[in-house]
Amino acid sequence: MTDVARIAGVSQSSVSLVLNEMTGARISAETQMKVREAAHKIGYRLPGIRHQTRSDQPVRGTTVAFIVDEISTSPHPVISLDGARDHAFEQGFLVATHVTRSNPDLEAAVLAAILADPSVIGVIYATIFTRRISLPEPLKALPTVLLNCVGEARALPSVVPGEVAGGFAATAHLTGLGHRRIGFINGEPWMDAAIDRLKGYKQALATADIAFDPALLRDGDWLPLRGYEAALELLSLPDPPSAILCGNDLMAIGALEAASERGLRVPEDLSIMGYDDQELARYTHPPLTTILLPNYEMGQKACELLIDMAVHGKPVRPMVLKVDGPVVTRATTAAWRR
Repeated sequence: MTDVARIAGVSQSSVSLVLNEMTGARISAETQMKVREAAHKIGYRLPGIRHQTRSDQPVRGTTVAFIVDEISTSPHPVISLDGARDHAFEQGFLVATHVTRSNPDLEAAVLAAILADPSVIGVIYATIFTRRISLPEPLKALPTVLLNCVGEARALPSVVPGEVAGGFAATAHLTGLGHRRIGFINGEPWMDAAIDRLKGYKQALATADIAFDPALLRDGDWLPLRGYEAALELLSLPDPPSAILCGNDLMAIGALEAASERGLRVPEDLSIMGYDDQELARYTHPPLTTILLPNYEMGQKACELLIDMAVHGKPVRPMVLKVDGPVVTRATTAAWRR
């Protein structure tokens, strides 16, 4: 590509966009022609095209295509990718990652390139947050496993986190410590993860024979400032909670700040629990008790299902596989002493 760029007098990025047929790129027809002529002049073709033109030498499938809508704004899809990559490598395969940024043109170009590459055995199609999706039509031609999302007709196997079980486990941890007034700072209420974690919270309260109190529930936005604000609201109630469960670790950091501002010791006066087990949960003061969001295990399982389907020919029914995460006990929760 460097040689093509030099001959055509354009950047290597422009060469990549033209030869990969990225339809969303604003590159003039004249520049596209220069790139293609330069590539033809030196005999350069993309790997997928080169394999297609050598039908006498069949290519063994060696690659798992990992398509995700976003990867740079959250650690979760990166960890899922790690799980898929490690499992694939153990089985003799490599993972090629494609980030679409929810750009329809870019996604279409990615899918076209994947379909043209005979080395691809199948696709893991992932989303940054758990949601329902409309399956892109081209994926129906390849073995595909959905990761952190569910198809509308549930026509494909999906691997998602067990959010109801997670909300239950987190709340049960606190009720097991004797807490009966448990505040819950949830995520954005329209998101599937927040809806299911609230279900788990309510189920755990009912199991402990504790009535659900709407006054103890606050909607959050996954960010520390809202965790701080919501925790102050809960702590200002006439009958404040003895424990606060937060929908993620970032909001729990805000709750810790609110407790400190109110002069409350954690966990002696107030227990605080997070969710996700991000790296920073180990370094709060005190270290944060939380729920592990099993991104790595989800990536592993998705890759395992895909290889079973595409390589070993195992029938995999269109199920929704939910992966649960354990409680990670650290130092922000303790038995209620009053």
